[in-house]
Amino acid sequence: MRNNDFARPGPDSGLPGDDTSAGVGSAVLGGLLTLILILPVAVFFWFAAYSPGSLATPVSAGGRTSVWIVYGLALIFFSTALNGLYVFLTNRRWVRRTGMAAVAGLSLLAAFPAQAATPGGGPNTQAVAFFLLLVALTLGITYWAARRTRSTKDFYAAGGHLTAWQNGLAIAGDTISAGAFLGLSGLVFANGFDGLLYAAGYAVAYPMVGILFADRMRSLGRFTFADVVAFRLSPTPIRILAASSTLVIAVFFLIAQMVGAGQLVQLLFGIDYVYAVCAVGGLMVCYVLFGGMMATTWVQIIKAILMLATGVTVALLILSRFGWSYDALLAEAVALHPKGLAMLSPTSFAASPLSTLSLGLAMFVGTAGLPHLIMRVFTVPDARTARSSMFFGVLCISSFFALISIIGVGSVALVAGNPEYVLPNGALRGGGNMAAVHLAHAVGGDLMLGFVAAVAFATIIAVVAGLTLSGAAAVSHDIYANILCRGRVNERTEVLVSRAATLVLGILAVVLGIAFQGQNIAYVIGLVIGIAAASNFPLLLLSLYWRGLTTWGAVLGGSTGLVLSIVLTVLGPAIWVKVLGHAEPIFPLDPPTLVALPAAFIVCIGVSLLDRSRRAAIDRAGFVEQSRRMRGGGLVAAPAAE
Repeated sequence: MRNNDFARPGPDSGLPGDDTSAGVGSAVLGGLLTLILILPVAVFFWFAAYSPGSLATPVSAGGRTSVWIVYGLALIFFSTALNGLYVFLTNRRWVRRTGMAAVAGLSLLAAFPAQAATPGGGPNTQAVAFFLLLVALTLGITYWAARRTRSTKDFYAAGGHLTAWQNGLAIAGDTISAGAFLGLSGLVFANGFDGLLYAAGYAVAYPMVGILFADRMRSLGRFTFADVVAFRLSPTPIRILAASSTLVIAVFFLIAQMVGAGQLVQLLFGIDYVYAVCAVGGLMVCYVLFGGMMATTWVQIIKAILMLATGVTVALLILSRFGWSYDALLAEAVALHPKGLAMLSPTSFAASPLSTLSLGLAMFVGTAGLPHLIMRVFTVPDARTARSSMFFGVLCISSFFALISIIGVGSVALVAGNPEYVLPNGALRGGGNMAAVHLAHAVGGDLMLGFVAAVAFATIIAVVAGLTLSGAAAVSHDIYANILCRGRVNERTEVLVSRAATLVLGILAVVLGIAFQGQNIAYVIGLVIGIAAASNFPLLLLSLYWRGLTTWGAVLGGSTGLVLSIVLTVLGPAIWVKVLGHAEPIFPLDPPTLVALPAAFIVCIGVSLLDRSRRAAIDRAGFVEQSRRMRGGGLVAAPAAE
């Protein structure tokens, strides 16, 4: 294994006792806070699966705000508060600065000016103008970043010197994707508050990542997920497995983003969906090919600010239409939605309770296994900054997901039944993911439509850039540099390999984006997170917290989770029925996390307990040095590779 570039002491060296580290005390605290979070999350998904009708009860007599809505929003902010408590108790002197920055940022968002226009017809020149302006801005950022990207550290980790607020906004930009904005709004429009299950499920997952993993991953890793897991395990088999899972997750995630981007560009320019997807793929490749993580980061930061401002503005414009009364907004939506009062609770999930529990489990633990999120942790200088940046990101993410409860309902109240946005058969013009875009026109005319459409496009571009970079890094850093070349590789050559991998991934994303046309992108992302939950999460959790994990246990357990989750996803309703056209699925759960995740853990633990090889002894002994490194903020040398 090559020496870690981040192992040099500095002003905040992270020596034992410094709050830069991720020591035993923070591990106990993190475990306790996670257990506190698990109970309300489990209750949330259990009621959605087995007693959705009880959740439709109004919290006040004569009102429309249901128990389900209040519980979901309360859960989002409760999880954020737990993450804040963890940062407060572990970072101490940094939290005041981070908290003040967060409050100031959210205050600015609340003051963002709202401007309405009269809805118009014909070509939307404002939308096209905003779109082209944003493309020019992001290409300018790419040019600027390309001139400053000179090493693998620059290309993969933006130099490793981002501040907490910069990386926090980039994390939010990476998370508030097409699935979050377009997909969740589309779900609420079509199925009512079923979409809140996705919003809350994603939102509560990020605090868990911040509490259990962020600082430890930063102390151990260099550029990729494999760097963390392979710290004390045999690197070659671990990197092969980690690279395989990273590529699968990145490709499936790219499908969802490409579908959303294709529909959006098709709606804006009136061009064929296939050409729209090809254009988006070309831009995506350009950003990563030349700008690397530096360009990706700043595109994500700008996009996060614009998206939060957009969410606040649209939400305020919606509420202004209904006398600033959320109950009045809900009453109008209930009157227009085909489900009526049933839209206020998660009724669609009652048909398959086990699938609901499986989805909840996937969202809660799978987020920690997303390779593009893990890469963001390595862009900051130390573990303390990693904790702070994750908390700042969680604040932004939770705020946006809470806004979906207004934006989604607003799309029902102001878009449903309007022939300008809805076809005679009841389908949305431009596809089911375009509810939020039509809503923007309904509340703000062509100007707001142009702005929202451009920001939504920036959202997609920022996320696909991060996904593509994570996949390319798996090929160039894990497979080429560390397996084929055994760490003896020229940095320039490694970056060239990464750029070649970027081109291949871009072509593959375009092809699959065309094949999956019409799928709801939030739904597809749920499936991808299920794969991450079964393949990456067990390895990450056990490698960081269990001394007994061995190389063979990790490889066989991770492979079991990866293969099972892929095969069962293909045989399930998402692909076997909706893509391949069969009448009934072979496997009923969607996603298959309820089966694949326990299987992965059982194999990991069982094989590790039975493993008496020489390598197993080295793996277990390496846990001591790994723990010292985490306590020291990443300053202890890694154990020998073999």
